Amino acid sequence: MTTVAATGLAALLAGCAPMASQPDIVDIAASNDQFSTLVAAVSAADLVDTLKGPGPFTLFAPTNAAFEALPAGTVETLLKPENRDQLIAILTYHVVPGAVTSDQLAGQRLDVETVQGSSVHIDATGSGVHVNNARVTQADIMGSNGVIHRIDTVLLPQ
Repeated sequence: MTTVAATGLAALLAGCAPMASQPDIVDIAASNDQFSTLVAAVSAADLVDTLKGPGPFTLFAPTNAAFEALPAGTVETLLKPENRDQLIAILTYHVVPGAVTSDQLAGQRLDVETVQGSSVHIDATGSGVHVNNARVTQADIMGSNGVIHRIDTVLLPQ
């Protein structure tokens, strides 16, 4: 009888426990197999703590397929410690300060400054949203510190 009561009490307490907070954009990316190359790059660039910060951030997140479409050997080269600055520049070119959702972009063409310092061109006037030459394939993946938009092409600063 005591075991049943203890189990019931544990279940009752678990029901009263505060819900886990919403995951941040890094945790969301890390939990999605489509972003494993991006997560490895963010880790190699030592940007995990930055992107886990309070933000808010908008992350245009290339899929593994987007990284695979780069010339052979590009990802491996970028992940080398001696190329860390170049990797940081590319990754921070995928991040815009503030949380920008697709409804805020609808019907607009904008040039938006990235964390890297250069601007990306966003075109949301057609049937989809494009960031430079990349197409947003899934929008508005909400995290505790920002929003992720999945894209089909790696953005390269000019």
